[in-house]
Amino acid sequence: MANWRDTGVGGIVMAVWAMASVPLTVIGILLAVPFLGRRRAFFTVGPLFARGMAWFCHIPFSLQGWELLPDAIREGRQSVIFMSNHESQMDPPILVAALPVPAVYIAKKELQYVPFIGWAAWAAGVIFIDRGDRERAFRSIRDAAQQIRGGKNVVIFPEGTRSRTGQMLPFKKGGFALAQDAGVPIIPMATVGGFQVLPSGSLKIRPGRYTVLLGEPVHPSEFPDRGALMDEVRARIEALVAQAKRASVAPSRSPA
Repeated sequence: MANWRDTGVGGIVMAVWAMASVPLTVIGILLAVPFLGRRRAFFTVGPLFARGMAWFCHIPFSLQGWELLPDAIREGRQSVIFMSNHESQMDPPILVAALPVPAVYIAKKELQYVPFIGWAAWAAGVIFIDRGDRERAFRSIRDAAQQIRGGKNVVIFPEGTRSRTGQMLPFKKGGFALAQDAGVPIIPMATVGGFQVLPSGSLKIRPGRYTVLLGEPVHPSEFPDRGALMDEVRARIEALVAQAKRASVAPSRSPA
């Protein structure tokens, strides 16, 4: 007999459960803020929600390559920019659960006014970018670079949006300009599985495995220009995606 999660009704039930649990999770984060502080509250409660969702929806995930990164990165003494392909709306919560160090996202300024989502973003310390005009956008990038130099890890999807086919889209230059300004290493990352679990345009969650594979740091100062940096990072992410799809190793980190 098929698992109920593999049925159409099961997919809808999992999606409704995930959406309904978001407000409760955000309330839990806000209640913890007076005791733990904003970021600690988010990165205590948020990963618990993400792991619970992965368990309920039968989305086991693994993190590979973390142990090969320099000690300063693994111990949180060196801030970095994680750059990943983007297959699904499920990618951000899976990465919140999988990455062993707190890492925030960069979002447009308008997101901070969205109920619940904006409140969680405020607690996490999400870096908001004002795209209202060119001057404000540049000022936002400079402020973001300063926050990264001050110790924040950041996750960026350089494609800018989710893939509709599972194939990587062209990269946008903004994240690479930020990396050059901040002067911190870029960690290429493959996030594979989301296109099967929750493809773009769908609201139905399907059970499936996620693999998050990390590559060696890329140092922006070693490249002559932004284009060369972007080409190198893209080539590494493409290689990691191909490796992750071929991999059949046991998970090194899972919600179990």
